[in-house]
Amino acid sequence: MKIYADNAATTKLGRAALEAMLPVMEEEYGNPSSLYELGQRAKEILEKARAEIAAVINADPREIIITSGGSEADNQALLSAADRGRKTGRMHIVSTAFEHHAVLHTLAKLEREGFEVTLLPVHEDGLVRPAELSAAIRDDTCLVSVMYANNEIGTIQPIAEIGDICAARGVTFHTDAVQAVGHLPIDVRAQNICMLSASAHKFHGPKGVGFLYVKKGTPLINLIEGGAQESGRRAGTENVAAAVGMAASLKDSAAHMAENAERMRCIRDRLIKGLAAIPHSALNGDAEKRLPGNVNFCFEGIEGESLLLLLDDRGICASSGSACTSGSLDPSHVLLAIGRVHDVAHGSLRLTIGEDATEAEADYIVKNVTEVVEYLRSFSPIWRDLEAGKKPYIL
Repeated sequence: MKIYADNAATTKLGRAALEAMLPVMEEEYGNPSSLYELGQRAKEILEKARAEIAAVINADPREIIITSGGSEADNQALLSAADRGRKTGRMHIVSTAFEHHAVLHTLAKLEREGFEVTLLPVHEDGLVRPAELSAAIRDDTCLVSVMYANNEIGTIQPIAEIGDICAARGVTFHTDAVQAVGHLPIDVRAQNICMLSASAHKFHGPKGVGFLYVKKGTPLINLIEGGAQESGRRAGTENVAAAVGMAASLKDSAAHMAENAERMRCIRDRLIKGLAAIPHSALNGDAEKRLPGNVNFCFEGIEGESLLLLLDDRGICASSGSACTSGSLDPSHVLLAIGRVHDVAHGSLRLTIGEDATEAEADYIVKNVTEVVEYLRSFSPIWRDLEAGKKPYIL
């Protein structure tokens, strides 16, 4: 049996996206900036895609900027808010300790430039406390950036409450919604979101394209200078086919969101119940306030890399955390942020299932993870010390 359970890293290109993209690549290949008919048809197609994207999150089409993905969108959002803060003497930013590195590394860059950054704790359940966020905001705070749903442990943050706090305090609110868009209902107006980042390949769209929602009136700086594309906010000839694929996939995901979420929750909870039966294991993050397809566990006494390789031999594609840090030997900063110690954080497993996951696949995963964990523990010196009582169990 072959099972793909790493949908947080990327998803398979969906039929809706593929069918929408092919005619554009074959026939409507014009440059949207060109004045002749072929170019103007491409422009019309691009603007239709922009409108479809905007409709899903209740935005105005003019508030949608097509980007290369979530990382670019995060960078433009944060650097734009910081630029305005620098000009107005507001040099403080509030974020969280378990953001994606596209946010954390940009914040580190801004700290080197003189900004002060407050990283909120996310607690053992992987959730931000709105009261703590409110207390962290100061008169010189120019930006609050809190991810919508965590890419590793899947916990969903109280975005509407955070948006209300920021709106009341007059602070720009950005959310990295890369894992949430297409999987959770989002209303940027009702939730008081000023800027939102998304990436198409997380909801069965093509890789290399995403979007940044920017609320009307929110100042923005360019990361890429050149032509006047994207209303002068991002230079470079637009990838019309990719934008069309993103819009088609997002529209399709939104149309089936409720039924897909319910199906995935059932499989997710079956996985959680089965893996929780493994001795000295623990679910990471809140059991309920999490993405419908996310399961993240720690298993004491093993190394996550060995677990992944052995599961791959058994036909299971999984991960131990963010795909963007898969080459790192350091434990997940997300797991450390929720209080897992280094030894335990090293033994993590992230399973992110898709809409087509089955109960049989869930049972196969549980069976094989149980066997592999037992096998790895059988020759682990750490596990021997734990069993001999030389060290106390942590989980």
